[in-house]
Formats: sequence, structure tokens, C-alpha cells
Amino acid sequence: MIIRRFFNALIRLLARLLLRVQVTGLEHVPKEGRLIIMFNHINFLDGLLVLGSIPRDAVAMAKYEIFRDPVLGPLARLYGIFPVRRGEVDRRALQRAEKVLAKGQALLYSPEGHRSGHGRLQKAKNGLAYIALQTEATILPVAVTGVEDFWRNIRYLRRTDVQVTVGWPFRFAKSQEQSSRDLRRELTAQAMYQLAKLLPPRYRGFYDDLAQASEGRLQFLPLDVRSC
Repeated sequence: MIIRRFFNALIRLLARLLLRVQVTGLEHVPKEGRLIIMFNHINFLDGLLVLGSIPRDAVAMAKYEIFRDPVLGPLARLYGIFPVRRGEVDRRALQRAEKVLAKGQALLYSPEGHRSGHGRLQKAKNGLAYIALQTEATILPVAVTGVEDFWRNIRYLRRTDVQVTVGWPFRFAKSQEQSSRDLRRELTAQAMYQLAKLLPPRYRGFYDDLAQASEGRLQFLPLDVRSC
């Protein structure tokens, strides 16, 4: 989508002016196919930085309230972002996400559901596992650090150091219990620990004990299906 690529180029330009961004792991990004880009949600910047950094045309979702804003609402629609109602099971948003992935596109997704502000991982909702199981999509963990300092630095006209780290893509192993709530909870936890491993200890929050991490239901993609 030409408009989305234009916005991504603008995001990269603004990032160079206001931030010092270091991106690692782009070689892990699958070239094509159904992809859920999961990221840790600290503030408004992290999602934008992921969209501007990942070499895939990704569709995003954002909280419903943004679409009521006279400025942000039209911009979000122009970009192709669709709304999600927080604090409830938004079946319409889930269906929109499934349609995006069914077309072989990439979906930007925050498993935590809302911004933390402080940077520490919060307990994730199970929507990630539900969508991934329904669509058999690949999941790409992307960790963002440093954006929590943006507002303090901007007051002093200082650029903020930000790190974007792309992890190893994986899929959930198929199970006969696809609709089990316990299974979705287990899969979500395994996925979140993959994200936590990319983060410094002070950012891991609810998933700080990596000894609890399991990869039993994860299938990691081989190198030959990723970009170079």
C-alpha cells in the first residue's frame, strides 16, 4: 500500500531527527506469508518504530478511542489501522485481524493490550494465541527499549537512544485442543517469554523469571524461509 509506505518513510525520517535508533535482527523477518509482529507496548512510539523498522507492509490495530480524535482518527484510517475495544473480547477486531492474515499480510499486535508507561512487561491477554491458532500465522517477537525516556529528553531537546531487537520467528505447534482456554494461556506465556528474552532484565516485568520459560509448543522457523 503506497500510503502506508509513505507514512513508514516519514516515521523513519522523524525517528532520525528525534531519536537514535539501533535495529538488530532484521535478518529474522520472514519475506512473505502470514505474520503476527508482537511487541512490548510502552508508549505511543514503540508501535510506530516497529512499523517503520520492519521491512514488511504491516497492518496495525489501535484502541477505539484514537478514532474519535479529530486529527489522529483520520490519520489512523488513512494508514489502514483498525480499531479494537479494550477490556472486552472484541470479536469484530479479531475477525479483522484474521482477514488481514488470511491475505498473507503482516499484523502488528500488542499482546499486553495497552501501554505500560513504565516499560515492564504486563501479563498478556490470550488474543495472540487465539488469532495465531485460527490462522496458523508465524509470530515474530520484537522488543523495544528506551522509548520511556522520550518525553523527559524532548523537554531538554535531547535525542533518545532506542533499541529495536527482532527475535526468532516461530509458530505454535498444532494441537487437538485448539479451542482450549488453558492451551491459549499456555501458548501466550511461551510466546511472551520469547519476547522477554529479548529485553534487559528490568523490562521483563511479569515475565522476569526466565526459568519458567518453556518452548515445548513452539516451532522455530528455519533460516531459509527468512529474509537476508
